[in-house]
Amino acid sequence: METPNHTGLDPSVFFLLGIPGLEQFHLWLSLPVCCLGTATIVGNITILVVVATEPALHKPVYLFLCMLSTIDLAASFSTVPKLLAILWCGAGHISASACLAQMFFIHAFCMMESTVLLAMAFDRYVAICHPLRYVTILTDTIIARIGGVAMVRGSLLMLSCPFLIGRLSFCQSHVIPHTYCEHMVVVKLACGDTRPNRVYGLTAALLVIGVDLFCIGLSYAFITQAVYHLASAEARSKALGTCGSHVCVIFISYTPALFSFFAHRFGHHVPLHIHILLANVYLLFPPALNPIVYGVKTKEIRESVVSVFQRGQRNLNDPEV
Repeated sequence: METPNHTGLDPSVFFLLGIPGLEQFHLWLSLPVCCLGTATIVGNITILVVVATEPALHKPVYLFLCMLSTIDLAASFSTVPKLLAILWCGAGHISASACLAQMFFIHAFCMMESTVLLAMAFDRYVAICHPLRYVTILTDTIIARIGGVAMVRGSLLMLSCPFLIGRLSFCQSHVIPHTYCEHMVVVKLACGDTRPNRVYGLTAALLVIGVDLFCIGLSYAFITQAVYHLASAEARSKALGTCGSHVCVIFISYTPALFSFFAHRFGHHVPLHIHILLANVYLLFPPALNPIVYGVKTKEIRESVVSVFQRGQRNLNDPEV
């Protein structure tokens, strides 16, 4: 692939370089990106359709799962098209406004997803520790409000980010050594005082990842305590089994996020392409794997998926019915 000429680049345009050091593998790397993008679209749309068409799944845990699927789809559409354009043909040019918009949406969606994962932990806490009050606590109104809080929280925490970036001048380079407009990578290109941006980025990350992980851990501490006091081993196993999918999704979502976060701030000797690969794992894997985890580990979803496809097959075979 020919390296584009970035000299004399319009100051209102940035260039996403992709994965420096692995340019010769860009086409090969596009294959797993395509697979993960396809899995994200098919898996999450399947979840949304199945939950919408199956009245038995109109429960809080599955409504939260629909929120998660919607966020995952939106986040995927914010990153995958441009990523594939870079890997396929080196089309890394992106306007400054589009770069700021991508930055805002990617980070806002990640924060929204973290909030929904926290809400799902609260759902499991209420279901196991206060089962008789489950229906009265997690009403449709409360679930809608939680969804609204997730949207507002993610949007507000990232709202200042484009304005803080916009005040900076980029007098040296407009070449972003990354596959998307990641906040700290763009900040490092600036010439002026970037301390407000660095403090803001760290504070926002700690407010989301730190607070949410602490609250999720607290929820599961109460859940473990409640399960330990159940009379039979079968009851304990059944109660913990209802948490299995959520625990898997937490590990899938937060593990690459934490690796990327700490490697970016403290792994100064980690090669640049490792930083970028970790960041892309964080963005690409959870949206693709979340619906698979819930589809495989949750009996109700498995049976509902089969039921929906069987109905669709019957409708195709009997169009007049």
